[in-house]
Amino acid sequence: MPKIKSFAPSWLNEPSPGHKLFSQSSDDVRIPAGMHYGKKPKPGPRRTIARRGTEVFVAVGKQVRWGDLAYLKESWETKHARSSSGFLIKRESSDDSFGYDDEHAATETEGYRTIKTPVADDIRQLVMSPNQDLLAVLTSHTVHICILPDSSHLYARDATPFKPKFWTLGPTTHVTSRSAVVSALWHPLGVNGTALVTITEDAVVRVWELSTADRWTFDAATLAIDLKRLADGTYLDQDFGTSVSATNKGFSPDAFDMEVAAACFPTRSSGGWSPMTLWVAMAAGDVYALCPLLPQRWAPPPTLIPSLSVSIVAKVAATEDDPEASAEARLLAQQQLDWMSDLDNQEPKILESALGENVTEVYTRPARPGAIPKLQGPFEFELNPEDEQDDEVELKDIYAIGEKASVADLMMGEEEELDLGDADDEFGLSLTVICLLSTSGQVKICLDTEGVEAQWLPPRSKHRTRLFSAPPPSPSLLTLQTFDTLKPVEVMPESWPMFSQDVTSRHAFYITHPAGITHVSLAPWAFRLESELQGDSDAGAEFRIDLLAKGQGSERERIYTQARGQSSLAAATAISDPDLGHFVLSATHHNPVVVFFDTPVRDVSPRESPAAIAEHSEMPQPEVGWEPRPLFHASEALDRRSELPSWIDHLKTGKRRPLFQQELRLSMATLELFTDGHKVVSNEVEHINDAVAELFRKCQSLQSELREQIVKANEVKHKIDRTTGEDSADDDGPVSQDELARDRLRIVRERQEELASRMEKLKRKLGRATSRELSDKERAWAEEVRALGDSILGSEADQASKATPRTKQAWKRFDEVKALKDALFVQAEQLQRVRVGTDNDTPASPVPNLKIPLELRRQKMTQIIGMLDRESALVDAVKARLERLSVG
Repeated sequence: MPKIKSFAPSWLNEPSPGHKLFSQSSDDVRIPAGMHYGKKPKPGPRRTIARRGTEVFVAVGKQVRWGDLAYLKESWETKHARSSSGFLIKRESSDDSFGYDDEHAATETEGYRTIKTPVADDIRQLVMSPNQDLLAVLTSHTVHICILPDSSHLYARDATPFKPKFWTLGPTTHVTSRSAVVSALWHPLGVNGTALVTITEDAVVRVWELSTADRWTFDAATLAIDLKRLADGTYLDQDFGTSVSATNKGFSPDAFDMEVAAACFPTRSSGGWSPMTLWVAMAAGDVYALCPLLPQRWAPPPTLIPSLSVSIVAKVAATEDDPEASAEARLLAQQQLDWMSDLDNQEPKILESALGENVTEVYTRPARPGAIPKLQGPFEFELNPEDEQDDEVELKDIYAIGEKASVADLMMGEEEELDLGDADDEFGLSLTVICLLSTSGQVKICLDTEGVEAQWLPPRSKHRTRLFSAPPPSPSLLTLQTFDTLKPVEVMPESWPMFSQDVTSRHAFYITHPAGITHVSLAPWAFRLESELQGDSDAGAEFRIDLLAKGQGSERERIYTQARGQSSLAAATAISDPDLGHFVLSATHHNPVVVFFDTPVRDVSPRESPAAIAEHSEMPQPEVGWEPRPLFHASEALDRRSELPSWIDHLKTGKRRPLFQQELRLSMATLELFTDGHKVVSNEVEHINDAVAELFRKCQSLQSELREQIVKANEVKHKIDRTTGEDSADDDGPVSQDELARDRLRIVRERQEELASRMEKLKRKLGRATSRELSDKERAWAEEVRALGDSILGSEADQASKATPRTKQAWKRFDEVKALKDALFVQAEQLQRVRVGTDNDTPASPVPNLKIPLELRRQKMTQIIGMLDRESALVDAVKARLERLSVG
């Protein structure tokens, strides 16, 4: 979960120029109490912030304001730094306005611009195109397309409103006399991001393929589908278009059950049929899918058509080989094969792309089986809670996370690697996740386990009519988790909660509701579920899935709480930029709402190695001694102009005008006048009382927060004193830093010695207690000892077979040499005795004539001495080795 670092930076608060992006002008000050005379606006989604890099477009009333957040931040910080250094000289002009002599401060209007729009009502939604060159501006009933200029044109030093080119979309279709526009979505597969899909409240889907060179593309939709007619359709060649002349509408069950609340497309990088599947949520609680919904000219990603071709061919082969396959399944497989065959027969048109980008291939929507797909639904919710309330069933928004694009089977056996373009799409679920949001703030997480595929109605045929006499089973969604984001006291009947995409992970999103902003992450269970789905072993899978369902669910945290009495929040917009940081941007009708987070951390898949996980792990951060608190804004009721003067002016020009020119009398007209005045005043007084009470509670909380800050400051002071040694002062004076450092070093050394001795004891104890396997070095050493023993004592095999001729060992040769030596000494003694005896008894006689050369005797003696030395060295070495072995 993201860790909040700060709220509302100074460069977006008053009196900075960045605050002008969100504050209302004096001409557009809202008077909600004045709605008493007019028609109360119908509730709907409020998505008034669109992003283009570091630039944001904010809708305030009937205006669109542009601002570069990076430039506003840099200019404000530079101006603040120079003013604190004394380089800015503030001067007051004759028109009571303030200026600066600094050249940079004089151009503070740069980075902020007002865009003039041709709308006649308040703007409710801003939708940026995928190529960020078109901006859809939506009111409750109308749609305008703004051709965004280059950023260099908006940086001009001109305070006048900028007037870009605007096109009215459907000047006879999207008008106030017809149904309100619920959603406007840029089709993920549109050519250069120019295909727009609008969904009205009366369940009519229109596909617009826009071209600035052709005005007709803004007047008429290329494809219009009435979902109420399509739901009751039986044949492919029926008319499912809209009726142009039907403006008066009577009551019908379809008008209530098929009232659209929201719609969405999965992202372009999703796999399978997801990029061309439109998910529609009805206000009554039903969910429908329309697949495939394509414009006349569409540009798929590089992997979409090959992956669909492989799956369709495999499905057709499986259906033909299955004798029990139903007629509906065979017809569906054949229709998908016809659709893919039409694509294969086309020669795509290649569009030039920018340097470094992939080539764009443009296809034409297949004519077979048909342009209008079958309406799949309503989906049944499996494992749905049984105790749902009415406000929990009433849906307000839908958010679809498409299945991941799996190209492993597609590229099997290929040497080239396919670039997916987004590393985050490599990890994710192979199932589509559908998130539903109700009026009460309840979030329902559902899984499309069956998988939505392209479907069409059957063609008109008598034979196939008999085959389709029985209705097919309804599709279903598996309800994985349900949780609330609002408390019962925070639920408002007219509120409209909204989903917003997170920029750090495709498995996380934000929920904007009347009580604030909540962050939801599906990562705790998404990766584990995918590992189970992709696992090869089925043993224990049911047990693991049960643990997954009962274990930790989605993580949710409220990152911002809206104060009571404030206006509704715009849908949160997540921004992650190196210059700005990671934050979420929203706004009320008067002030911005910003929540800054720490640097986002990449989601780590469980399949990654521990080295990769350690590589992306965060460094330990120092302890934070303060808690960020949101900036408090007083209630708008304190700054709102009173309605009483306008009410009096209305009476002076109405039928009650004579009452102001005569004395006060007790009459029914006077009673009605006082009753109306009491309503106006009591309504304003009620809002003012609530605002004052909220302000009083905030003042009380400020006192308690100040006490907490004082306590924390004292704790920090005590920590500093303990570190510096100033808290250990006695009669002799404080202890010096050197003595403190020496004492701490001595204590650390003693502690280290104690730990080392304990470690040695534990190692010896473990060596005696454990019987672990020998290592490779220990095995080699044992073999060496065994071979040495065999060489000295002889092996058992040598003792059993004595007749086997073997080379004499060193100890045997040493014994033979000693025996020869003793024999020679004995012979020498005998010869000496014989010589002595002969000298005593008889006269000397000549020595036996043994003529041995002197050199030969020296060589023999040298050989004998060398052999003795060698054998002595061998014996000494053997003795020393045996002594070491015995000691060990």
